[in-house]
Amino acid sequence: MFKRLTTDTFNWILIIGVILFIFEMVFFYGGSIFSALFSGLFIYIGWKYFYKLWGKIIFWLALVSLVLAVLNLLAVRFLIITAIILFVINYSKTKKDVDHLEPILPGGEIRQETLMEMKPLFNHKLFDDQKTEDTAYQWRDVNIHGAFGDRLIDLSNTVLPNDTAVISIRHLVGNIEIYVPYEVEVSISHSSIFGRVHILGKHHWKLMNKTILYQTKGYDTAQPRVKIVTSLFSGDLEVKRV
Repeated sequence: MFKRLTTDTFNWILIIGVILFIFEMVFFYGGSIFSALFSGLFIYIGWKYFYKLWGKIIFWLALVSLVLAVLNLLAVRFLIITAIILFVINYSKTKKDVDHLEPILPGGEIRQETLMEMKPLFNHKLFDDQKTEDTAYQWRDVNIHGAFGDRLIDLSNTVLPNDTAVISIRHLVGNIEIYVPYEVEVSISHSSIFGRVHILGKHHWKLMNKTILYQTKGYDTAQPRVKIVTSLFSGDLEVKRV
C-alpha cells in the first residue's frame, strides 16, 4: 500500500500529523500526551515489580490506559483514518488493474476440464447438532465451521480412500466425537481455549489455551489413514476406536 505513495503525499501526511500534534499541545494543553507519559511511568513501575501481584495489576492497567491515551490523540486518529482511506483506494485500484492470464498450450488449444460437483457430508451450521448417517455412506473430506452444537463423525459406516482422509472442524461451543475403525491410522491436531480431550486412551482433563498433537505409530507408512484437525473455543474432543 505504501509503495504506491508519492513522496509529496507522504510528506503532506507527516506535516498534517505534526500540525495536529502541536495544535493539541497548544489548545488542549496536551491532555492526552501527559496521560500517555503518566501511563508510561506506571508501566515502568509495574514492570519493575512484575513479580508481585500488585505490580502485574499496575502494569496491565497502565498499558490499557496508555493505549487509550495514544488513540485519543488527534494526530494518531488522523493517521489511522488516512491509512484506512489509502487502503480502500489502493484496494479499488488493484481490483481494476487485475491481469487476466491464460495458459499457452501447444497448438493454441485450451482444454476444458471435466468437473463433477460433490455434495459435502455436512453443511455449515451455526446452531444445531450434526452427525454422520447411521447407515453406509460415501466418504468425502470434512471441512466445516460452526458456533453452537455437537458434531459426531462415525467412520465405521464408510469406506475411506487409499490415501489420507481429512476432517477439519472449527467450532465455538460444543463437543466433537469421532469414531475411528481399528485398522485406520490417525493423526490429531487439536486446539482449545477451554475443554477436555480424550484421544485413544489419552486424557487431558483441563485444556486451557493449548494445542495438542498425536498420531498413531504407523501413520506415516500405513493406509488408510485419517488426519483430524479441530479447534474449539469451549468444548470436549473425543476420538475413540469402534
